[in-house]
Amino acid sequence: MEGSLPGGTRGILHARTGLERFRIERLEPPAALAPFVANFWVLRWDLRGRPPHRQRVLTRPSVHITFTSYLTAGTTRARIAGVVRDDFVEEIHGEGRVVGAAFRPGGFRPFMDAPVSTLTGRFPGLDEVFGEEGLHLAGEVFATADAHEAIGLLAAFLSARDPEPDPSAAKAAAVVERIASSPGLVRVGELAEEVGLSARSLQRLFHEYVGAGPKWVIRRFRMQEAAERAASGAGVDWAELAAELGYADQAHFTRDFTAAVGTSPGRYAREAGAGPGRIDA
Repeated sequence: MEGSLPGGTRGILHARTGLERFRIERLEPPAALAPFVANFWVLRWDLRGRPPHRQRVLTRPSVHITFTSYLTAGTTRARIAGVVRDDFVEEIHGEGRVVGAAFRPGGFRPFMDAPVSTLTGRFPGLDEVFGEEGLHLAGEVFATADAHEAIGLLAAFLSARDPEPDPSAAKAAAVVERIASSPGLVRVGELAEEVGLSARSLQRLFHEYVGAGPKWVIRRFRMQEAAERAASGAGVDWAELAAELGYADQAHFTRDFTAAVGTSPGRYAREAGAGPGRIDA
């Protein structure tokens, strides 16, 4: 579930069902990595004797490094997950685990020699960025039975890269946090003015450090907010929520929600156990 893990269950669609099938643990990074890494995480599941589970995620603007072990099948996969702008669905089966690092927006840029946007929508192997050393790390992680020890190996590997603090990466992270914490902020021009950049400079900053444009980031956080409200168990006035999230009308909001989540707001609320709300959008 790369891209879903920071921020609790936000972005994990039908989280109640998903958390009956897998467990997530998050660990704080060491102080030296805190400017770059949001958290390390471990996802475990045991579906032996049960059907596979397909989990859909509204991803965040974050790069992840992941090491997936399907213990039952004896297969492994190590990769970098760039920002996923479209649907992301992961299937888990048998017994397994994922050990991962979730980077802050902008936080992966100091580890590579190209814009973060070159990773967007892609899942390259570790060797694309880290060469043979990345492949060696993968072998060590997969050979380590204890997940916390595996995270220690990953943290040591990243620390050894000795990433330089980058004021532009910090700026990108601050702008993304501003978007996340301001549901009523819906226009790129307004955002650019608030953070003291021109719209073009803001676009360049996001291209280089975030991996997705500010318009996409704004829309994605608004969709995560809407999905969380829908699944909260409280009745939702969809027209009111659409206006709160900056939509001119409920129909436009419903189209965006359906495209992002795969079903209408009202149906998602019912399926998530929240009831139909006051308006069936």
